[in-house]
Amino acid sequence: MEDLLRQMRAAAVRHAAGRRTDTAVPGLSIHTADAPTALQPGVFEPMLCLVLQGAKEVLIGEQVLRYDPSGYFIASLEFPASGRVVEASPARPYVSIAIALPPEGLAALLTDAAPQPEPPGQSAGFGVSPLTPELVDPCRRLLGLLDTPGDIPVLAPLLEREILYRLLQGPQGGVMRQIARADSRLSRVRRAIGWIREHYDRPLRIDDLAALAGMSCASFHRHFRAATAMSPLQFQKNLRLQQARRLLITHQDVSRAGYAVGYESASQFSREYARAFGAPPARDAVRLRGDASALADA
Repeated sequence: MEDLLRQMRAAAVRHAAGRRTDTAVPGLSIHTADAPTALQPGVFEPMLCLVLQGAKEVLIGEQVLRYDPSGYFIASLEFPASGRVVEASPARPYVSIAIALPPEGLAALLTDAAPQPEPPGQSAGFGVSPLTPELVDPCRRLLGLLDTPGDIPVLAPLLEREILYRLLQGPQGGVMRQIARADSRLSRVRRAIGWIREHYDRPLRIDDLAALAGMSCASFHRHFRAATAMSPLQFQKNLRLQQARRLLITHQDVSRAGYAVGYESASQFSREYARAFGAPPARDAVRLRGDASALADA
């Protein structure tokens, strides 16, 4: 497997055009860094991430996940999280690829797979699992399409389907099956997540979200926290603060940025912002404007 990873690393470096490169293959991006990075917040979409060299840590709620070339990270839901590169140097730069995981692709694949019962208990919408040659090989071939771009329209969808199949056969296959099924617990939680993402600036009522998910309030709160490692209110607060940060980098006034994302108290906004990002909004905005890559997904 080391030889496969070495081939992928060489291809990724050859096609990388900066810290993050969105490639000609739909949903495939390349990420590089030649030094460890600070913890950077973002909103993770459903994706698979393979580290080809170096290591990364992701903070989701209060959980810290570390992954390197021995394992892959998978996110089955959308959620706010923070990530940082922890192993990188000019001699051995951090190199990784991320592959988007469209739920509709999973749903289409499940129509051809044997039905599986929903696993008992509560499921997290993310995790790190051991990397296998069976998963690495189609990822290598997908990355290799960058050398033959004419093949991308025909072969990329086939390789994406193969990658999804390998993930379904892996340790997190049960979670991914839930995402693809409209009536599963995780899919119902995902409906609530979609509402929060679209209306993060509005007051949040747990009763309404639970009704949207078709659960009791207690059950919804329990399954939401299990899936995202945070409560619905924490989820919303993280989204609000990240959107406010984006407004600040565009020279938005601090008070207006806070009100725009739903804060009614300027002091509460400044206090929670500083706790999340390590500096008050005005000072952080100055730093962000001087660093165009500060909000990039590493």
